[in-house]
Amino acid sequence: MTGVGVSAIVVAAGAGVRLRSSTPKALVRIGGKPLVLLALESLAAGGVTKAVVAVPRSDIDDFDNALRAAPLPIRIVPGGATRQESVRLALDSLVTWDVTGSDDDVVLVHDAARPLAPPEVALRVTEAIADGASAAIPVIPVVDTIRALTPAGSVVVDRNTLRAVQTPQGFRKGVLRAAHQLALADEVSGTDDAMLAERAGFNVKLVEGSPAATKITTPHDLAVVRALVEG
Repeated sequence: MTGVGVSAIVVAAGAGVRLRSSTPKALVRIGGKPLVLLALESLAAGGVTKAVVAVPRSDIDDFDNALRAAPLPIRIVPGGATRQESVRLALDSLVTWDVTGSDDDVVLVHDAARPLAPPEVALRVTEAIADGASAAIPVIPVVDTIRALTPAGSVVVDRNTLRAVQTPQGFRKGVLRAAHQLALADEVSGTDDAMLAERAGFNVKLVEGSPAATKITTPHDLAVVRALVEG
């Protein structure tokens, strides 16, 4: 993307309650590295040149120490009470940091809990925006049989029409700002930035994700990812 910057917001403010971890989830280590550092390494390999990391306010010093080996320039900011607020606060910080940037620059929003998302996914998302998309998100087919609950019981949903959404999700910076400003003004909440962008009137393009971009939520998820990394 000639002349267009590629930055990232990494959401790492989760407490890890469902993971039953005594430390913030993003600081749990796999292969000797915290999840958040693995996520940043993947983003850097995928073309990201700077990142803002939203972390728990009480753990800023721990994250600062853990990210001294970050492979790209970073800023650490306190996260909010919700994921949506954390992204908005990180975006505000990115805007003040990147004063020479453009609203057409790309911002990738990524979860530290997806540390193994391959660099190719970030590249595909960025390329979709370079080709004209306002926003782009990686998805993978749903492989399980899905049933929807109804008043009469349940029905099978055609999984061929379903896709599971992953991160990093990508946006033109101006699109992401407009989406979050409208959500804040209308007091609308949501955990998915693409949903906020669609609500603001922007189209979202789907690109190929990766089964490797597993989200770590439970101890079982952590065990699976740790086995993949550590053999």
